[in-house]
Amino acid sequence: MRSFVQRLPMRLIWLKVHLWLALSAGLFFVLIGLTGSISVYREGIDEFLNPQLVIDNPQGEWQSLDRIMTSVRNAHPKRYGSWTLEMPRSPHSMMTAWYDKPTETFFELYAPLMVSVNPYTADVVASRFWGQTVTTWLLDVHTQLLMNRSGWNTVGILGVLLGISVCSGLYLWWPGAGNIGSALKINYRAGVIKLLFDVHRVTGILIAPVLLLLALTGFMLSYPAILETLVGSSGMAHGETGRTIASTAAPNDHPTGLESAEFVARGAFPKGKLRRITTPAGNTGIYRINLRQLGEINERHPFTTVWVDRWSGQTREVRDPFRFTSGETALTWIWPLHTGEALGSKARFIWFLSGFGLCFLYVSGLLRWLHRRGNLQDRPVDTAAVRVFFQSALKTLAQSVSWLLYFTQMAIKLAMPTIKLAGAILLGWFYQLRTALFNRQKRIDKS
Repeated sequence: MRSFVQRLPMRLIWLKVHLWLALSAGLFFVLIGLTGSISVYREGIDEFLNPQLVIDNPQGEWQSLDRIMTSVRNAHPKRYGSWTLEMPRSPHSMMTAWYDKPTETFFELYAPLMVSVNPYTADVVASRFWGQTVTTWLLDVHTQLLMNRSGWNTVGILGVLLGISVCSGLYLWWPGAGNIGSALKINYRAGVIKLLFDVHRVTGILIAPVLLLLALTGFMLSYPAILETLVGSSGMAHGETGRTIASTAAPNDHPTGLESAEFVARGAFPKGKLRRITTPAGNTGIYRINLRQLGEINERHPFTTVWVDRWSGQTREVRDPFRFTSGETALTWIWPLHTGEALGSKARFIWFLSGFGLCFLYVSGLLRWLHRRGNLQDRPVDTAAVRVFFQSALKTLAQSVSWLLYFTQMAIKLAMPTIKLAGAILLGWFYQLRTALFNRQKRIDKS
């Protein structure tokens, strides 16, 4: 005897899948979509909220990398180990020094210290922790739902569910090759609910390719080991630096500086553009210089890398993405496709709109479901009223966003002393607990 599912028509099965996914995971889709849309322009938003990070009249040449790094270390003398200098994205932007594991946020999945430095004067302008600014907090919501590793994995699973939801929606919409034109028509005279549902279908068709691409790449970013295993490579995930390389030269009184290390790296890629340089950690540490070659798909996180020994000044290893295997090359496309940077500024804007489109799909689909259940009454469409409503809504939305950003910034500034105090107290308790446990273990060992 056939099961209940086997006896259902295929369309009804997909309808139930589409409905259940919307009701159970729809709000998560909206949350991830909206925060992803905002994160497309997070650098510009961050500069808008923090005008001190914008260089109004850039003049002259940059200070040397060694002097800039000295300024950073003078501002944070007790932060030992490796730093990464990221070059400005424009002449008006700051250079950023990254310190991966500060004690204040050591137990977070990802919460480095970000030090903004004026490259023309080498002055430290701001020191902030990832997750404690508006834009990085929103990006944490997008990537991990503020739940660290478990949230990171959950977002990957939600990407799979979003892909299934989009595919089921496409199946339910498909009218046959000869009826596509009529299936894309929008009826303005059948009522508000019918109008919203028509726009729901058209919007879904327009953004479905983008949503599927974002869902697929989002899953890959959450579970990079799967593809790395398939292509037989490691250290290719976003944020990874390749395999660890240690210095083999004897320490001496004439270590190689940052400027010299960059000069050596350019010997392998003379036309490469410097994007990042990571300082050595300890006597066995080594410089890691990331350059971007012409035609390389990754703009902010290029894979072109040169490792330079700090003691001998010699190149230890070179990584050239143009010599990657086809599988490794596919891995380099995941992050820039997900952010839209691989396809240019127009694609990034489409990615930005797609997140809001996903929100509209959820709201319009929910209203359609409530109407079919009898919980919501339909009404005729008043086009004049709709026009006035949307004009007023857009104006109100713009004002609300402006005020929201302002009050969020003020709230963070006001709460920061309390957050720092609470963090210091918790850190003190942790050290006391660690000391007590250590002393107890010593007593046990002696006895």
